[in-house]
Amino acid sequence: MIIIGDSPLTIDEVIRVARKHERVALTQDGIERMTASRAWVDKIVESETPVYGISTGFGEFTKINIPPDERERLQRNLVLSHCTGVGERLPEDVVRAIMLLRVKSLSLGYSGIRPQTVQALITLLNRDIYPVIPCKGSVGASGDLAPLAHMTAVLLGEGFVVHKGQEVPCAPVLNALHINPISLASKEGLALINGTQAMTAIAALACYDAQRIFKIADIAAALSLEALRGTRTAFDPRIAEIRPHKGQMDTCENVLRLTENSEIISSHIDCDKVQDAYSIRCVSQVHGASKDALRRTLEAVNVEMNAVTDNPIVLPDTGEIISGGNFHGQPIALVMDYLKVAISELGNISERRINRLLDRHLSDLPAFLTTYPGVNSGLMILQYTAASLVSENKVLCHPASCDSIPTSAEQEDHVSMGTIAARQVREILDNVTFVLSTELLAAAQGIDYLAPMAAGVGTAAVHKFIRSVVPHLEEDRILSPDILTIYENIVNGSILSAAENAVQELLA
Repeated sequence: MIIIGDSPLTIDEVIRVARKHERVALTQDGIERMTASRAWVDKIVESETPVYGISTGFGEFTKINIPPDERERLQRNLVLSHCTGVGERLPEDVVRAIMLLRVKSLSLGYSGIRPQTVQALITLLNRDIYPVIPCKGSVGASGDLAPLAHMTAVLLGEGFVVHKGQEVPCAPVLNALHINPISLASKEGLALINGTQAMTAIAALACYDAQRIFKIADIAAALSLEALRGTRTAFDPRIAEIRPHKGQMDTCENVLRLTENSEIISSHIDCDKVQDAYSIRCVSQVHGASKDALRRTLEAVNVEMNAVTDNPIVLPDTGEIISGGNFHGQPIALVMDYLKVAISELGNISERRINRLLDRHLSDLPAFLTTYPGVNSGLMILQYTAASLVSENKVLCHPASCDSIPTSAEQEDHVSMGTIAARQVREILDNVTFVLSTELLAAAQGIDYLAPMAAGVGTAAVHKFIRSVVPHLEEDRILSPDILTIYENIVNGSILSAAENAVQELLA
């Protein structure tokens, strides 16, 4: 059970709810905070004071005063009118994370929402009912309006849900489960849809997955180092100590541990090759810089997961209701663009290592890693696939946060595009996972040719695992299933486990 209260929500807890279906509950303190802020909203409703989103319209319509008997309808119409998302629906884990993060933000007691309304959202989450949220349509300010409106519509008995794996109208599902739709009180529609939870949910899950991929990149590089009979000299910790970026030091340690006791590397310790190519020699600098970028990104994401991103804000101590801009997604937009480049670089340098493994002039291995060249093409086209993916990533790396299109008749005249950036991170991450899959296949094939010499403690364990799921390429065959097999074993953690069982936990 994840208890939503005063303690900051962690990414690990988000994963437990989003992917492991752990249940959620509010603390009594959270309920009391929401009750206190709601009391101030109720006082405002009874007064004649114009307050944005409570007694006025929204955006360009802020100058229009809404009569008291129309204010609940105002909130319902706000939600329905903002359900304008398009494209494929967001994955289940993202939707669950969005719901969780919205609960966390509202529970802090600055949004003027009733506890029972937040509890209704928790009920959907705990009963495994997921609103269908189209992935496109948010400009990232005023928050993720369209995605959060699709989430909120289900509370009203409107829209669609995914239940038991099927996309269906929500009303019959709620009825069958004896869950009553709610009526929104003043400000509650605005409180539910005004925030950055869609982009932040995608960002949190991407950061979690990136930590694993950064370790896999080190494993792939270590395997390639072995297959190319490179030197471990460039990973001497004394080099990193005089340029002490943490990511660089961590990568050095990972590669040294993975390749420890390598007979392959030891057999070439006295060869005349003094330096390896940059894609091998500079692994710690390139991978390390990407790890440092992830570390900085995580700082921003952790803050945003535990922040109030509503507008206007209700200050429970004084009853003041203040309009501000916490819904603006710029903090997430910028770090997502940063992370896009950082992850993409792992793919770029991996593709260069793949090329070296396949080029006999650079590797001293059989051309394209086949024993029977000519009639067989071997792994030649793996590099084509990797080249295609890294080229696609270069397009996706264009910073979404550099763009802004005014909305709401120029009232909202600068927006973040943070949700686009976050979605692009997931796409780049997936592409890089496939690139690393091809490198692992090529490096394992290269190590095959160096038998009977053994690889290092960690690299040998990974090589053994790869060969347990994908056989050595003797004759040409369809390679897409092999790539997919490695990809799946990266995603499910099996390859990382094979390495870490041999050398203990790697540093991310």
